[in-house]
Amino acid sequence: MPRRSFLGLLGTAALLQCSTALVGVGHAQTPPPTEAAGMPFDFDRLTEEMRSLATAPHAPSDRATGFFSTFSYDDYQAVQFNPEQARWSGTDAGFHVHAFHLGWLFAEPVTMFEVEGGVARPMVFSTDDFRYFDLVRDRVPEHEPLPGIAGFRLNAPLNRADVFDEVVAFLGASYFRAVGRDTGYGLSARGLAINTGLGKPEEFPRFSRFWLERPAAFARDVVIHAALESESCTGAYRFVIRPGTDTVMDVTARLFFRTEVDQIGIAPLTSMYLFSEKSRTDFDDFRPAVHDSDGLAIHRRDGDRNWRPLNNPSRLSDSWFIEESPLAFGLMQRDRDFENYQDAVSHYERRPSLLVEPVGEWGKGAVRLVEIPTPLEVNDNIVAFWVPEAQPVPGEMMEFAYRLHWGALPVDPAADVAFVKETRAGVGGVSGVENTDGSRKFVVDFAGGLLSRLPSDAEVDAVVTIAGGEIVVKTLSKIENNAVWRLVVDVKPNQGATVELVAHVAGYGRKLTENWLYQWMSA
Repeated sequence: MPRRSFLGLLGTAALLQCSTALVGVGHAQTPPPTEAAGMPFDFDRLTEEMRSLATAPHAPSDRATGFFSTFSYDDYQAVQFNPEQARWSGTDAGFHVHAFHLGWLFAEPVTMFEVEGGVARPMVFSTDDFRYFDLVRDRVPEHEPLPGIAGFRLNAPLNRADVFDEVVAFLGASYFRAVGRDTGYGLSARGLAINTGLGKPEEFPRFSRFWLERPAAFARDVVIHAALESESCTGAYRFVIRPGTDTVMDVTARLFFRTEVDQIGIAPLTSMYLFSEKSRTDFDDFRPAVHDSDGLAIHRRDGDRNWRPLNNPSRLSDSWFIEESPLAFGLMQRDRDFENYQDAVSHYERRPSLLVEPVGEWGKGAVRLVEIPTPLEVNDNIVAFWVPEAQPVPGEMMEFAYRLHWGALPVDPAADVAFVKETRAGVGGVSGVENTDGSRKFVVDFAGGLLSRLPSDAEVDAVVTIAGGEIVVKTLSKIENNAVWRLVVDVKPNQGATVELVAHVAGYGRKLTENWLYQWMSA
């Protein structure tokens, strides 16, 4: 995993001034039992264990000690799991299990179990399972049992039937990430967010133990269970993972709270947005755009769709989108054209989108978007999650089920409603003429849908609302050579205000586009 991926795990925490490390609190660990031991296991048993654990005081996890305790970043890069030691490897295997080594940022051990026939047995690792290169080789004892691992990844035939590609990885706190076909790692998900962006230290629950159900021969899905532990809560998690064009995870989370908390975030997503064509004036960079995600999508219960382009704001930005049982929400990477990134190493055009599809009734709440200023792409500065209106009650279980879709997730251009293809911004007024009124120009391109098939003289109009400023100019026209309809809005802000814009195109008695939402911090 490259440096940006590791540092990305820490970016959000640091910028929110959190005092707890991502690999922080959890349940006290004991040395893993021997490989021969076995105990009955299923999701309900795990649920009852976590329910009981929530009634006891929190016991901080032990930091593992050993030769790996002094690993630096460079040391950690000199350690690799030996693929010849992959668990479940074989001619009929559908998945291979690889482990991440302890050390560097990852000091609390994670324990793993294999479940077969309803019986769980420990998955034990030693130095024989890893390759150690020149930087650390002489410091590693031979055949040394490890007190646990930092996390793990699953490999499966994703892009080719004869190659086991890395599909999903669990590493650090409750963070995990996955890819779909022809995409690479980008944004992350995590099990739970507690007190995120509230001006106080954030609490980072961690997955302390995993149970992996051994798949049948040539299986196309795999079931993983996890124990979530932190100072204020415990949780039992179940993941059903199906790799494919879109890698799909069915997630069930059962949460138990020891104490009251100010806010929980369900299905939290973490990403990076540095700049793009609408916001690159502060970056002297040969690349036109740098981001893992370019917008927040919300599919509303009434069938409406919202698109909120992401920003790298001048100061902390906090946006709340009030919903009731939304159909879906997620952080998306819509721009898939290499020409718009020009990064032959990071390949941002291949970063996956991640859509959260709630299962069942989630009730009233809000999708919260936090955007954090950052000068560097190593910092994950975008966070989005669901905040339920109902507060957790200590001693009572909260259960949430949802489906995660990881992949390119292209917008359907044949759908009835047009989508926001591009958002651009610049100095207001006539191009090439000095602007004296402090206005700013926003250019929004809508593509696809019925709108793209209408002639340029069609009786359609842009419906635009604004808060924190006034609209100076508004025009809507069709660009004939690409069937895109372009909305241009010049906005003048109120003194020191944060401007909020909402726009869509309507005509013939119906809405013809998704809603474009935008936030501009004018000062």
